[in-house]
Amino acid sequence: MQKNAEVYLFGQVLGTHSFLLKDGFLQPDEYAEIAEQYFLPGGETGTAATVLASLGVSVRMDGTWIGTEVGPMLRAFYEDKSVDLSALNFDYNDPGVMDYVVIAGLVRSPMGRFQTLFSSGKRWWSVPKESDIAGCKAVGIDPFFGEDSLLAAQICVRLGIPYVTIDSRHDSYLHKHAAINVVSKECTGSSYAGMAPEAIMELMQSEADGLTILTQGGGEMLYGRRGEPTRRMKPFNVEVRSTLGAGDTFKAGCVYAVLHGMSDEETVRFASACSAVAISRFPLPLKPPTLTEVEKLIG
Repeated sequence: MQKNAEVYLFGQVLGTHSFLLKDGFLQPDEYAEIAEQYFLPGGETGTAATVLASLGVSVRMDGTWIGTEVGPMLRAFYEDKSVDLSALNFDYNDPGVMDYVVIAGLVRSPMGRFQTLFSSGKRWWSVPKESDIAGCKAVGIDPFFGEDSLLAAQICVRLGIPYVTIDSRHDSYLHKHAAINVVSKECTGSSYAGMAPEAIMELMQSEADGLTILTQGGGEMLYGRRGEPTRRMKPFNVEVRSTLGAGDTFKAGCVYAVLHGMSDEETVRFASACSAVAISRFPLPLKPPTLTEVEKLIG
């Protein structure tokens, strides 16, 4: 185990089968040509780990149990990267958790068996350990593992380590104690249907001292803290090759910003630039943003 990991990440670590189509998105009863396809690390935590390592950060990650098909790929991919896999459970007697993503420019459709997995009543992820978190300077927590995601946040609060989360509701422990909560358009559409972005931000800001960032795909981002006016920022304009991993890269940028003590405006700008670089190429795991690229885009 690396003893000097700067960041701990807890959440989804998957094997992602991605298919980039040549001539537009799938149409019923029509043939589609595959331009490129890959089997690489994915999931919110897996992608964030890849991006942070590319930015020069040492990472320890835990979460999804790693099966027999995903394991060899994961070990080989991270062998030469600053990502510690020692906390992960590689003894899952199953091919492992995978998803399948069809991509054509701005459009993508992920497929998987997550509803089946979550409704099975069986555990397929780890319990976060304080010994893995202690000594880290910043943490990223996916909210999808219920009480265990909550436990990771509680350990961070007890140890005084700032954490970044995503898509956590205004009334949740994860939101109320986070250094940053990044809330996506997908989340607001399901959890706050019919509410204007400004109203959602007002609600989120009223419940936490940390920074809330409301992303809206290619639209204007809103961000702010309790007692402050909501601020806005436009995302960077780049030519989009694939949006796969854009949100996960934004989260990684926020973790990096927390690690380096950036201001709120610097944080949103840096995370947005990370995401912009990410969507300009494919596949993201093989071409993650570098610090030089991000700083050049920021100008």
